[in-house]
Amino acid sequence: MPLLANRVTVTVHASDPLSRAGVISHLQHQPTVEVLRDTRESRETDGRPADPAVAVMLVDQVDDTASAELRRVVRGGEQRVVLIARELREPDLLTVVEYGVRAILWRHQATEQRLLKAVHSAARGEGELPPDLISRLLVQVGRLRRSETTSASAGSSSAAPLFGMAPREVDVLRLVAEGLDTRQISEKLAYSERTVKNILHALMTRLQLTNRAHAVAYALREGYI
Repeated sequence: MPLLANRVTVTVHASDPLSRAGVISHLQHQPTVEVLRDTRESRETDGRPADPAVAVMLVDQVDDTASAELRRVVRGGEQRVVLIARELREPDLLTVVEYGVRAILWRHQATEQRLLKAVHSAARGEGELPPDLISRLLVQVGRLRRSETTSASAGSSSAAPLFGMAPREVDVLRLVAEGLDTRQISEKLAYSERTVKNILHALMTRLQLTNRAHAVAYALREGYI
């Protein structure tokens, strides 16, 4: 049946079983969506299991538990995430976007049609944010960029982008990949050793990378080096 081939496969994640069941009930009868009841469940495509295209996550707020689950989902391959949240603090907004969240819905506004629209937007790689969140995100971006400009003019170690890597971060990681240590990198790039360490620390903190090898692997996978 051609309709099945066009369905968006979805997994639903929530700590509250009743909330999870509610989202599943919204989606399971939609002809354009196929809900996988278990993350291990998959649909065969040309004889091979198909990864879920979209993960829908329900949280009250982005606390440590929700952040850990979000990282697990993203690292598991379900990179297009729809987040349904009861509240979202300003410091969490950029964090969830960096984790790979494509769409955000307020829990009290998550009607069946809005949820379906968000799922399809995420599956296409598009974004979907409530208007008030767009405004808050723009304010945060402006604030962060002003802070980065000030830091750069004051001789700070690196003005890093919101997402991805700054050119000097790529330069440092390329030399790490070649086997150079901190002192050799500082000599090669005419930076102080402290600056090299600060660049690596800021990069690994921002992108949730555990060590230099992990950072190099990330840069290789994303095509930076």
